[in-house]
Amino acid sequence: MSWGFLRDVLSGVNQYSTGIGRIWLAIVFIFRLLVYVVAAENVWKDELKEFECNVRQPGCENVCFDHFFPVSQVRLWALQLIMVSTPSLLVVLHVAYRENREKRHKKKLYKNTGSMDGGLLYTYLISLLSKTAFELSFLFLFHKLYGGFNIPRLVKCDMRPCPNTVDCYISRPTEKRVFLYIVVVTSCLCIVLNVIELTYLIFKYSIKCCFKNYIKKVQDSKHECKKPDSIDEHGTALGSGNYSATLSSIQRDERNLPPNPHEK
Repeated sequence: MSWGFLRDVLSGVNQYSTGIGRIWLAIVFIFRLLVYVVAAENVWKDELKEFECNVRQPGCENVCFDHFFPVSQVRLWALQLIMVSTPSLLVVLHVAYRENREKRHKKKLYKNTGSMDGGLLYTYLISLLSKTAFELSFLFLFHKLYGGFNIPRLVKCDMRPCPNTVDCYISRPTEKRVFLYIVVVTSCLCIVLNVIELTYLIFKYSIKCCFKNYIKKVQDSKHECKKPDSIDEHGTALGSGNYSATLSSIQRDERNLPPNPHEK
């Protein structure tokens, strides 16, 4: 993997993340990716060759290894890193879409293409939900495939073509157990951060939306109060309270006028 490419990707995601999202990125980069690249790969190197059983029956070791480790733990860890990091790129792609849209229309369509509002907010929330779902799914896979989060020193295998129940020994079980605990702890920590960030964003923008609606109602009520009063025949503004009284007075004056002598 190119470290320059990884740095550019993380800096792009970090640019549009919240403070909690930046902590999540730091944990993924330092405690998961670097640990995997620098140390974990060497620990699980040639794990099939170092898996030994106390029998020389051809094929017995391969069958037993496949039974206890249907998927290599280090490869499942690598797949987990890829899957939990991919949803963060959705935010970067959405911002790029906004920028390309403004270039295509040759005008300003957004206040800020990276502002967390509208569709970009929904994209960010979807990315948080996706990351949390992937984390939970891989924790379940680790527990289901390997019977828990433990690496035993000795496993007993009675799979064919083994002649009987044989003892098989796993290389570096304590070291692998430590790294597996790192996987579990960092995954749980990332889940907690995702849930906190999701709750924070929903609460923040719910309060913001309610405040906007309240301001709009206040402005509408003020606008209704400032409607122009009725105007009488002399151009004088009349309030809504004395408008009826003025109209009645005009009608009485018209009844008291003398008849027009030219009318037939």
